[in-house]
Amino acid sequence: MKTVDLHVHSTKSDGSFTPTQLVDYAIEKGLSAFALTDHDTTEGLAEAFKAAKGKDIEVIPGIEFSTEYQGKDIHILGLYIDYEGEEFKKYLVDFQNSRTLRNEKMCRKLTEHGVNITYRELQERFPKAVLTRAHYAKFLWEEGYVSSMKEAFERYIGDHAPCFLPREKVTPVQAVELILGAKGVPILAHPVLYGMSDERLETLVATLKEAGLVGIEAVYSTYNNAEERKMKALAKKYDLLISGGSDFHGTTKPGLDLATGYGKLFIPYEILEKIKEYRNSAMKCNILFSDMDGTLLNDKKEISPQVYEAIDKFTKNGGKLVLSSGRPLDSILETKEKLGLNYPGMYVIAYNGALVYDCQENKPIFEQKLPIDYVNQSMKIAVNQNVHCQTYSDTHIVVEKDTKELQIYREHIHMPYIVVKNAGEYLKSLEIEPYKLIAIELNHEKLENFRKELIEKMKGKIHAIYSSVKYLEIIHKNASKGNAVKFLCDYLQIPVHQAVAAGDAANDISMLKAAGVGVAMKNATEDTKAAADYITKKNNNEDGILELFENWLI
Repeated sequence: MKTVDLHVHSTKSDGSFTPTQLVDYAIEKGLSAFALTDHDTTEGLAEAFKAAKGKDIEVIPGIEFSTEYQGKDIHILGLYIDYEGEEFKKYLVDFQNSRTLRNEKMCRKLTEHGVNITYRELQERFPKAVLTRAHYAKFLWEEGYVSSMKEAFERYIGDHAPCFLPREKVTPVQAVELILGAKGVPILAHPVLYGMSDERLETLVATLKEAGLVGIEAVYSTYNNAEERKMKALAKKYDLLISGGSDFHGTTKPGLDLATGYGKLFIPYEILEKIKEYRNSAMKCNILFSDMDGTLLNDKKEISPQVYEAIDKFTKNGGKLVLSSGRPLDSILETKEKLGLNYPGMYVIAYNGALVYDCQENKPIFEQKLPIDYVNQSMKIAVNQNVHCQTYSDTHIVVEKDTKELQIYREHIHMPYIVVKNAGEYLKSLEIEPYKLIAIELNHEKLENFRKELIEKMKGKIHAIYSSVKYLEIIHKNASKGNAVKFLCDYLQIPVHQAVAAGDAANDISMLKAAGVGVAMKNATEDTKAAADYITKKNNNEDGILELFENWLI
């Protein structure tokens, strides 16, 4: 029967086997798969994947987060994590920096207690490892300060010993959310080891379940039969999957072997199959945030029959379509009606995220407007640089001069316009604050010079982002398509990691980063592609948007 081990450590944290050695040993032990779950690091994964290439073994990308809950050290495993995601990597760098400071302080404490040790020496002794207290204990033992690693903890570095310093930790809920954000499967590791009362453990599990916990490590090296049954019953009560692992560390945990633990551990492949089934299902997302021009629409501002068919199927399965554009609301609604995009539960993000609109209730549910003094300052800079700049009332484009740029804009945006002496004062007389301004200039270098001066003089009050080489969108600093994605997911109680967003321009970047899956069209700008999780193989004129429905959407 095929077996797996979903909790394994390497030399990249506190194990004694390198990732390559683990791959070879897992094959020797007859495993079909194992998860490399080093403490707070993913440094060993690339090596493990390279070692497993072409061999009959699956390496599951994982991590084990150390967290703190009511004074207890709680571990959360993440399986199948996207360990190369930018946000995930940034968190690990920040976390490891805080770990470095803690290690430097612990070395100084040990020195004060007669141990000749420096942080650099510890790093040299255990190169490229994420240093834990196990490394300190091994150092103390090898240097003769203690007769065993157990004594090292008792005398120097245990929780209540004189040289111990608690390190900065995330909460279990934060770890679950971080793993979900990395498209992984969060598992509560070895809950029996925490020594909690049944009531307290259930409270923790219930809290984590609400945050998105998927499974419990109910099969583990140290469990007896009664403990295993108890953990499986707890998993069933909270509708959680079962996971299992040896927590293999090599020689740092004598007698505990890969795959078999202390001799009786057995983790059938069926456990992993159910985790995979969940993951495949969870990766199917039920809300699509789509930019319009250059993404959902082709260059003729049309949608093909194939895309209509895909949207019909998606919405009939309960999916939600959100049109997200820099356009004014009226223009989006006009296009929506013209194209027959009338699906239940639709929402619109207009003005680059400054407005979120409920199409069914016909009302805004989020607004972030620009104060009139922001309008006046921006218009003044535009006039000085001879750049066309316009804003909006509830019904009209508001300009201070009729220009060729305005007429180019109105070829696609069919709103009426009004020419006034002072746009800010006109809006003030109507008691209106606008959602955005837009500067339009066919000479991109000239437009970029305007953007630079605007950013400098507005001092962090606004975002100025391109929706094309000739359009510069000006919105409040708190408005963005990304913030609108987060707001609407929270409003609809849909986990943001289950959202897909697609776009082609710089004003879409925040949206792509906010969603669980960010997709850039083949025709997107290079900076948009760099921010995406996926780039379509076809452009907007070739129905590239269909790739989202095929790969991620329900």
